[in-house]
Amino acid sequence: MDHSLTLYDVRSMTKMAICVAILCVSAYISFPLPFASAMVTALTLAMNLAAFVLTPQQTLIVMLLYTLIGAAGLPVFVGGAAGFGEIFGPRGGFLIAFIIAYPIVSYLKGSRNDWKHYLLVAVVVGIPITYIGGLISLMYFLHLKLWPAMLAAVFPFIPGDIIKAAAAAYIGQRINTALEQLH
Repeated sequence: MDHSLTLYDVRSMTKMAICVAILCVSAYISFPLPFASAMVTALTLAMNLAAFVLTPQQTLIVMLLYTLIGAAGLPVFVGGAAGFGEIFGPRGGFLIAFIIAYPIVSYLKGSRNDWKHYLLVAVVVGIPITYIGGLISLMYFLHLKLWPAMLAAVFPFIPGDIIKAAAAAYIGQRINTALEQLH
């Protein structure tokens, strides 16, 4: 029996399960900004971290699982929200964008274990895709024009999202280095 394949599958599934759990918990680490419609949350840090330590396919599965767990009614979305109404509401574009953005981030991180490269990919690709998804749902459901939507859901969050992307890049690089040493 080939134990390396079994071990790889167990390790991969364990990493994925840990990432889903971190996503669920990180959504509770949040606080509102008085002048914005969305909340500052650790979720984007966790999304980037998952993308940096998982393959693109694994990242897609993790993002889908997180979204399905919340859609099924477990309160794992930002602020303890849950249900399909969250996906098909003003904040739903962010949730859908997570499914699109972070597998792409995982793909574009490449094979280089470099936190600066990770940060660049997160800032240039992950954050903009997330914002676009959120803007679309905010504009549609709240009948906002582009500029007011950007004032509410993009501009206040850019500095924090860059800091969270840097933290995720650094942590992801460290985790990947440690995992490489285990092999």
